[in-house]
Amino acid sequence: MTPGPGRRPFPALPAENGDEGRHAPAAPERGRAVLIVVSGGPGSGKTTLAHALAQAVGCPAVCRDELKEGLVHAGTCAGNPNEVVRAAFFDVLGVLVRAGVSVIAEAAFQDRLWRPGLAPLAAHTELRIVRCQVDPAVARERLRTRLAADGRRSAHADRDLLAAPPGAGNLLDDFTPLSLPVPRLCVDTTDGYRPPLADITAFAAPQS
Repeated sequence: MTPGPGRRPFPALPAENGDEGRHAPAAPERGRAVLIVVSGGPGSGKTTLAHALAQAVGCPAVCRDELKEGLVHAGTCAGNPNEVVRAAFFDVLGVLVRAGVSVIAEAAFQDRLWRPGLAPLAAHTELRIVRCQVDPAVARERLRTRLAADGRRSAHADRDLLAAPPGAGNLLDDFTPLSLPVPRLCVDTTDGYRPPLADITAFAAPQS
């Protein structure tokens, strides 16, 4: 979901190695799957982009929040739902990439929690990161809108994030991106996508 025209674009991330936040992907080895990680803070538009990218590339999307909604719907969680979902998420990704399937993987992917699960998959796949970014005020507006429109959001921490004080410790304001040394692309989702979806697809798509 994107807000209407006129929103102020989120400032671009600082350039890394002089590349303005973009690392050109090397062509993957022939017969090797590509794992495209779509990351970002809550309300940054990553789930919408993950599904659009999966359709454009032609591969499945595995979305962490959708797995959690399925877990809550089934009522099968006997422990910490976030830990159960994270384990299931990486189990699914492992099966797919080891079978040679390219896949879009979507979650917040804060560095400390998610890098340990992603790093081992790099032995089986070409890993690329797409990071969604948006101004925290826009992210808060999106959370309020989807809470009002989608009852499934009760499975997530949207209300807690909106109620928490802004600043350090609140994922809407304080997000640590993945630090894996792999090709990455930052996408401003304030109003549509910048760069456009065609460029994001070109970055993510397996190359023959």
